[in-house]
Amino acid sequence: MIFGYTRTTTRDKQHEALQRDALKTAGVSEGQIYSDQISGARKTASRAGWSALEGQLRAGDELVVWRIDRIGRSMIDVITSVDELLERGVIVRSLSDGIDPSTSEGRLMLKLMAVLAEYERELIRESVNAGVDAARARGVKFGRPAPDPEEAARKVRVVQYLVREEGFTVAKAAAEVGWSRATYYRHKGSHHLV
Repeated sequence: MIFGYTRTTTRDKQHEALQRDALKTAGVSEGQIYSDQISGARKTASRAGWSALEGQLRAGDELVVWRIDRIGRSMIDVITSVDELLERGVIVRSLSDGIDPSTSEGRLMLKLMAVLAEYERELIRESVNAGVDAARARGVKFGRPAPDPEEAARKVRVVQYLVREEGFTVAKAAAEVGWSRATYYRHKGSHHLV
């Protein structure tokens, strides 16, 4: 059986029709096209359309995509998903980029694309780290600002009062001052209050 898969983001909805038309022209019936319209940041396995499609695919079936990158959010994700499909005996065909993972040339192209994607990620990581180091050198502080000790001590006292005098649970009393139970205990311990 021939199945199709499309993936778009909320910003490129017009590409959904383009992908569907290409899949139908390639012989995929409308009822066998699975789709996801989500952020590219989500891994392949967490997509509802992809999960439903994977449940249908059997050895000997063919999966047709408009472009190979529609399968995953990153080249590593694409290669992992394609490898899993090939191991299950599913044929994968990409229409517009000509990558055929069933051939040695197609697998080579996928691997080269993965190496380039990893190299690009390394460059981005190095650039981000250099920016963070430069910001730290300029005195920029990262992370959550330290709480005001007087304000924290006041909230600890309020929580203790509510527990002792009003019969609140620690969790409920902490919520009254905008804290979780764990935050209360962390501040209680740092202020050495009873």
